[in-house]
Amino acid sequence: MKPSEINSKWKALQEKISQEFDSDFPDLKVMLFLIGVQELGKGPKKYSKRQKEELMHIATCRLLSEMGFYELEGLDQDGWPHWKLVKAIPPYTMLEQELLMKSLVVSYFEDIYS
Repeated sequence: MKPSEINSKWKALQEKISQEFDSDFPDLKVMLFLIGVQELGKGPKKYSKRQKEELMHIATCRLLSEMGFYELEGLDQDGWPHWKLVKAIPPYTMLEQELLMKSLVVSYFEDIYS
């Protein structure tokens, strides 16, 4: 996708999530948190700050697995997924990282909403 297409789809996704959750427009961190909760599969509940960070890490690994950077190792005794890095991630600029993550988030939610 071109950057303009990614940004257009990103804005549309923000609007959809904002309406669905009756909240402000979610930023990238909020989107990663939502994906992490979805991937954990335990539903919405109260999470500690550390657990929220871990949920965003789960989401990041899940999204980057689509590009072959991470692979799911399995679940721990509490049912939390663990990922391993299988291919070095290129040194993207901050702008490239943000665009890449937005693109992966958009694709992730397209699969859910379609």
